[in-house]
Amino acid sequence: MRTKLLLIAALAGGFPAVAIVPAAIAQATAPAPREIAYGADPLQKLEVYPARARGAPLVIFVHGGGWKRGDMGNATGASKVQHFTGRGYAFATVNYRLVPAASVEEQAADVAGAIAALLSRARELGFDPAKVILMGHSAGAHLAALVATDPRYLAKTGIGLDRLAGVVLLDGAAYDVPAQMAEAGRFMHGTYEQAFGTDPARQRALSPTLQAAAPNARDFLILHVERDDGTRQSEALGRALQAAGARVTVQGLPGRGLRGHMAINRQLGDPDYPATAIVDGWIDTVVGAR
Repeated sequence: MRTKLLLIAALAGGFPAVAIVPAAIAQATAPAPREIAYGADPLQKLEVYPARARGAPLVIFVHGGGWKRGDMGNATGASKVQHFTGRGYAFATVNYRLVPAASVEEQAADVAGAIAALLSRARELGFDPAKVILMGHSAGAHLAALVATDPRYLAKTGIGLDRLAGVVLLDGAAYDVPAQMAEAGRFMHGTYEQAFGTDPARQRALSPTLQAAAPNARDFLILHVERDDGTRQSEALGRALQAAGARVTVQGLPGRGLRGHMAINRQLGDPDYPATAIVDGWIDTVVGAR
C-alpha cells in the first residue's frame, strides 16, 4: 500500500516551512479534541482540535440533518478531522439546537455563537483569527450560508462578517427557501415546512440567496453533486453573491441523488475524493491572500 503523505505547515524564523509526514504518524500525534460550551443548552457545544502550528487556519464544520437531526459525533465525517488536523489546521465541529425545539433562526444564532466562542480562544487554540473558514453540509450548508450573508447573526455576538476568511458549502439545496419548497417533492416538503413554516416573509428572510446583498463574507466555495435542485440552488446563490461583490467558485462533482449527497460529506478529506484537492487548493488561496 502506498504511503499517504500530508503537508504540514510550521513556522520557522517567521517564514512558513513545510514538513512531509506520513499520514499514519500525523493521525497518531493529532491533538486531542476539547469540548467547549458556547451556551447553556446541552446542544450548544462544540469540539475543537487545536492547531499544531501557530498561525494555522481554523475550519469550523456545521453538520447537516434536515435541521432536525444529526450531531457532531455522527455527521462530521472522520476523514475531515484526520485530513485538516493532518494539514496542521485547527478543526472544530459544532452542535446546535434542533427543530422543532428550536427555530432555524436560533440555529443560525447558535452557529454565530460558536464562531464567536472560538474566536475568543484563538490564542489558546493556536489558530490565526484572520484565517477562519466556515464549512457546512446540507442543512449545515444552509445555516453556514445564512450566517455568512445575513450580518445580523454575527452582529449579535459582537463580531462582523469580515471575521470569516471564507465559506465552503457542501451540497446545500435550500439557499432560496421559497423556490426549494415550491419544487420539493412529497418526500422533503414536510421537512422544509417544519423548518421554515408557511410565512413567505419568513422564508425569504431565511434564504441566503435572497439575503445576498452586501455585506457578505468575502470568499465562497460552493460545491454540489449531480442533483437537479442542489445544482440550481448552488448556481443561483453563486450568481447572487457575485452580483453583490463576493468572490465565488461554484463547482459540480460526480455523484447522484442521496448517495452523492452523502458522499461529499463522508469522503471529503479522503485524498482520492475529488473535492478534497479542490477544497485544499481553495483554502490555500484564500488564507494565503490575507
